[in-house]
Parts: sequence; C-alpha cells; structure tokens
Amino acid sequence: MSYIQNAGPMAQRRPALRRRLAVAAEPWLYSAPVLVLIITVMMVPLLLGLSYAFRDVQLLNPFSGGFVGLDHLKALSQDTAFYRALKNTLWWTGASVFLQFFFGLILALLLDKPFAGRGLAQALVFLPWAVPTFLAGLNWAWLFNPVIGPLPHWLTWLGVLSAPNNILADPNLAMWGPIIANVWWGIPFFAITLLAALQAIPRDLYEAASIDGASPLQRFTSITLPFLAPTIAITVLLRTVWIANFADLIIVMTNGGPADRTQIVASYIFTQAFKRLDFGYASAIALVLLVLLLAYSMLIVIMRQRLIEKD
Repeated sequence: MSYIQNAGPMAQRRPALRRRLAVAAEPWLYSAPVLVLIITVMMVPLLLGLSYAFRDVQLLNPFSGGFVGLDHLKALSQDTAFYRALKNTLWWTGASVFLQFFFGLILALLLDKPFAGRGLAQALVFLPWAVPTFLAGLNWAWLFNPVIGPLPHWLTWLGVLSAPNNILADPNLAMWGPIIANVWWGIPFFAITLLAALQAIPRDLYEAASIDGASPLQRFTSITLPFLAPTIAITVLLRTVWIANFADLIIVMTNGGPADRTQIVASYIFTQAFKRLDFGYASAIALVLLVLLLAYSMLIVIMRQRLIEKD
C-alpha cells in the first residue's frame, strides 16, 4: 500500500514532464523539414567539397582520390599565382563595393525625393540587376572593344586614353573593365535597399531639424546616416562576401588575363577545377577563401555589436 502511495506522485509527474518535453520539441518538429532540406542541399555538398581539399582528386587521373593530408595547403603556400589572385581579389572587392555603395547611396537619396515619374525611375534603376551576369559581361566586353564599342573612343576623346585601345588587353588597366561592369550591375542592390531604409525614417525628424536651423549636411549626418547604419553594415557585409566569390564577369570578360592581372581567387578556383580538372587543389583554395571570408564576417559582426552596445 505504501508503495502505491509513493508511486502516485511519480506517476503524476510523468505526464507533466512529457508535456514540457513536447512543448520544447514542438518548434523543432515544425522546422525539421527545413533543417533536413538545408543539411541535405547545403551542408552535405559543403562538407564533401571541403573533404576534397585533403584528397588528391584529379578527373584525368584514374588512380587519384587518395588522402594527401595538408599537401595541397603546403603547395598553396608556395603558389605565387594564388598570392597574385588574392591581391587582385582585395582590389576587385574593395573597389567594387565602395563604388557600388557610393553611387547606390546617391541614387537612393535622389529617388527618395518626390518627383514626376519616380515609380518608372525606380523600375529602370532595378533593370541592371535583372540582367544575367553572363550577358552583362558580354555586353561590357563588346563596349570596351574599339572595333565595335564606343567606350575606347569616348575615353580617348576625354583624354583618359592616349589611343582607342581595348583596356581589357592592357595589363595595367584590365581590372577596371570588370570593376566598371560590376559597379553598373550591382548599384541597384544598394540603391533599392538603402531607398527602403530611407523611406522608413520618420519625416518629422527632418522637419524638426529644419526648424532648428540644421543644414542639409547636418540633417544627413545626424539623422540619415544613424538610421542607415544597420542597413549599411548588412549590405556592405553581404556584397563583400558575394563579390569576393563572384567570378562570372571576370571569366566572361577577361578569363583572368592578361598575364593573370584580373585573376581573382574565385576565378582561380574555376581555372583549377574546370580547366586543369584538379578538384583537390581547387577545394584547398576554396577552403582558404572560406576561412578568410568567415573571419571578415565575424569581424564586421563584432564591430557592429560593439557599436550597438556603445549606443
């Protein structure tokens, strides 16, 4: 009898414990299909690709596939072409992100003002973003061709070039071709994103600042920039990661040339994987790029968090 009485409270606790476990597990059950899809579609290929960095995977070598450890990374540390591509990546990414953000912000500020046909202007601004990158690269390669394109002749007339030559064939100027094409293609991302953030700023703040005698520059620095800061941080972070991995325009326009002057890490991975068919070495390069971009992302997130805590 005493055993039954002692077991009573335990029996009552079990349904309560089960209910708590069910409540705790309910969100995971709802998200299980998405988690399974993410793991299947993203994580499995990612881990498989990263494993190639430690294996000898060459499509033309039927005896490849064995484990080589850190041999690829050791070879990469002595690869001068990789260091040149890394340097070009910094130049390509930095110039592209800065110019895209600068012109995108100006465009967003202009589109934030009411004027006739603003809806049509916003639609036209988004048009370059809708153009496939392969087609955009071909168009800009033709525009820089002095035989069929007008840009070399215009640049010569402006005094930028001494003669109407193709800058894509000039080792000292070739990188500017893909950068200009990338800026044209990527401005809409910043323009549309920053425009949405601008339209969320309360207008009465500008009216109050204007009544207090604040100049347009003071209103911009004291109201607009603080409100845009979170959006700027996220968009710059995303675009930096995307552009560092973005080799489409370079492959179409210059294929990394001339003399590897436009070869970036992403296009170097493409060259190793799909031209030399060395997927092991290409995966080692991709692993290094992944680590560098993760470190950059964590740095930006930490800096942003510290700024938020200070505010």
